[in-house]
Amino acid sequence: MYDYCVIGGGIVGLATAMRLKQRRPDCRLVLIEKEARLGQHQTGHNSGVIHAGIYYQPGSLKAELCRLGARATKDFCAEHGIRFDVCGKLLVATDAVELQRMQALLERSAANAIEVRPVSAGELREREPNISGLGALLVPSTGIVDYREVCLAMGRVIAEAGGEIVLGRAVDGIAETAEGVTVSADGASWRARALVVCAGLQSDRLAMMAGVAIDHRIIPFRGEYYRLPPSRNGIVNHLIYPIPDPDLPFLGIHLTRMIDGGVTVGPNAVIGFAREGYPRLSFNAADVLDYAGFPGFWKTVLRNRRSAATELKNSLWKRGYLAECRKYCPSLTLDDLQPQEAGIRAQAVKRDGTLVHDFIFARTVRMLHVCNAPSPAATSALPIADRIVAELAR
Repeated sequence: MYDYCVIGGGIVGLATAMRLKQRRPDCRLVLIEKEARLGQHQTGHNSGVIHAGIYYQPGSLKAELCRLGARATKDFCAEHGIRFDVCGKLLVATDAVELQRMQALLERSAANAIEVRPVSAGELREREPNISGLGALLVPSTGIVDYREVCLAMGRVIAEAGGEIVLGRAVDGIAETAEGVTVSADGASWRARALVVCAGLQSDRLAMMAGVAIDHRIIPFRGEYYRLPPSRNGIVNHLIYPIPDPDLPFLGIHLTRMIDGGVTVGPNAVIGFAREGYPRLSFNAADVLDYAGFPGFWKTVLRNRRSAATELKNSLWKRGYLAECRKYCPSLTLDDLQPQEAGIRAQAVKRDGTLVHDFIFARTVRMLHVCNAPSPAATSALPIADRIVAELAR
């Protein structure tokens, strides 16, 4: 019998398995991942940002874990020779309303103990000649990294410590008893004293498979990106974000320097027709029927219908997408928006239609399910893992 079984080879599952082996080097541990490689879904399809945590409600778990995670991620990368760049982020205000929102963000950042300072329009022009705005907030601690490289390093740490990593096995059964938990996948099975499930886009399904009562479902939101041509890789020196609308659930389209030297534009946020379908026309009938039969989906669509219509329009009409970018980067053209693979965000939605913005953990005697690990979960993975390990120790 194993001491621990972890389901999920994304960054949260890997960080949890690594921390368990570091806390109990002699424990028997197995990590099960349905894909042939680690970090293939949300972890490997995000923008690679090491977030500082400026946006999040002071005192929230998300704010705390992001602040701790930013430092822990950089330390882990330095320890394991993973390239990262603390390039900083500018949140750019393009009109009077956004200037007012900028002041509220400045106050929130102070409450979250994050270094942020206002930047005048003149200084913004000096720092970013290709960016137009009335002012900005500079977040100097924001960085970029390739989170797939982080995952591979965590996998090496787990294996070198004696943990087992099983790839290419999709879990199809979870049964808990007083003595332990049996996990089955593609004809194989593993028995462990404790189970941790970090299943991301499939987290609600595995919770229900295990008999855990939940009042939410995962709705897939596609984040569609474009990549700028190599000739425009020097268009920005920092990450460039808009000032977000507090009434909307997502941050808006931004310019992101990538650790490979490229620059991406995005993402938007549109309902996905497949939880793990990254090509543009992906469709999975089971996934659609799953959320279409959940009343919370229709309630959240109705509640956010205006922003949903705008996002859909910009997804279908490239000029609309470009217009969002040109608010702060007017030199961009249609030809600059070149193909880039989409990402899919696992958005937990409650039965009443509320979008869940913080973490959800569900616990039984021998199982802990990470039911919702919202952005910035990649940045926060190590302190999330520390919290899970502490919970299991109880």
